Amino acid sequence: MTITWDDFHKVDIRVGRITRAEPFPEARKPAIKLWVDFGGDLGEKRSSAQITRHYDPETLIGRQVLAVVNFPPRQIGKVMSEVLVLGLPDAEGEVVLIGPDRVVPLGGKLF
Repeated sequence: MTITWDDFHKVDIRVGRITRAEPFPEARKPAIKLWVDFGGDLGEKRSSAQITRHYDPETLIGRQVLAVVNFPPRQIGKVMSEVLVLGLPDAEGEVVLIGPDRVVPLGGKLF
């Protein structure tokens, strides 16, 4: 499937910093509740991420991550997920988070 440049630009992917992370034992699959600060007009958004294999909540604080910020909110258990934090599968299919390799300003758009 081929997409156009305009299609790509419809997906709003921004960088944010995880400010808070908590276990999410109520989730059907093991997950962590995240609060991600995107700065500026976006501010702080919540998400749920199935990243328990490689990450503990306390090690995520301060980490910069990429997330899709223009999906509609989605109810996941008791959490209203407002953004989709992005990751890639490792060799066993477990999620590894995507983020910049240097600190960048919050809210920066992937292009």
